[in-house]
Amino acid sequence: MTDTKYTMKIRKTPMFENIVPIILFLIASISVLTSIGIVLTLVVDASRFFAEVPFSEVFSTKLEPLKKDPSFGFLPLITGTIVTSLIAMLVAAPLGITSAIFLSEFMSSKMRRIIKPIIEVLAGIPTIVYGFFAYNTVTPLLMKLLPDLGAKNALSPGIVMGIMIIPIVTSLSEDAMSSVPDYIRKGAYGLGSTKLEVATKVIVPSAISGIVAAFVLAISRAIGETMIVTIASGSSKQFTLDIMQPMQTMTAYIVEFTSGDAGSGTIGYYSLYAVGLMLFIFTMLTNLLARHITKKYRREY
Repeated sequence: MTDTKYTMKIRKTPMFENIVPIILFLIASISVLTSIGIVLTLVVDASRFFAEVPFSEVFSTKLEPLKKDPSFGFLPLITGTIVTSLIAMLVAAPLGITSAIFLSEFMSSKMRRIIKPIIEVLAGIPTIVYGFFAYNTVTPLLMKLLPDLGAKNALSPGIVMGIMIIPIVTSLSEDAMSSVPDYIRKGAYGLGSTKLEVATKVIVPSAISGIVAAFVLAISRAIGETMIVTIASGSSKQFTLDIMQPMQTMTAYIVEFTSGDAGSGTIGYYSLYAVGLMLFIFTMLTNLLARHITKKYRREY
């Protein structure tokens, strides 16, 4: 009787093993199918916009989508997105990388377990809170230092976005530095290097692929940020490079129009998908660049 049960289990095993890979494949394909669906939606609806609006107009500086004779020059949106993201990275990159170096090379493991989660708490704060912080706290402080600063400007949300993405840069960079083998550190110390020299001239170059990945993830997060720039950056559609003046980003434009300004099926409505497609292309290009840099400088231990 026992032998019969054992034989039945053996016979059932191949069927079970054939079903499990199919189930796992279907689960894994959900993210791929979702990505394909998003891209198709953006491309199909954006094509309706580009069928009506020539590329020469899209890359002009005149953006007046609500007039009787609308103009859809997206260059002010692209400029606003790039400027605020660059300001954010100018804040997050030095603070994040120095924090990561301190956590990885100068702090004890006991203190690291306490301090690192505290830094990562910043990533859990809702972005709308950051937006009101930028508008009600950071902007008034900056206006005391810069009298020409407008109530809505690109500088304040850029700085606050930088604060928001510091945990991304710090956490991922620290993980990359901690993964560098100890024998590399010991070899550098054996050659007479100081702790600072080991950190900056040995550990950081060895972990450069992970640090670059952290930077790209952070800048992608900044490019896609919505609430901070919507609240603190304003909705000016004028082309400018003056960070003390209001600017509108691509995400803020989408928020403005989805609030009811654009009727369904109108050219203004389809402009949302065109802007979304451009935003997707921006993020994809940064990820491809990061992939190239990561592969070029990756080191195997």
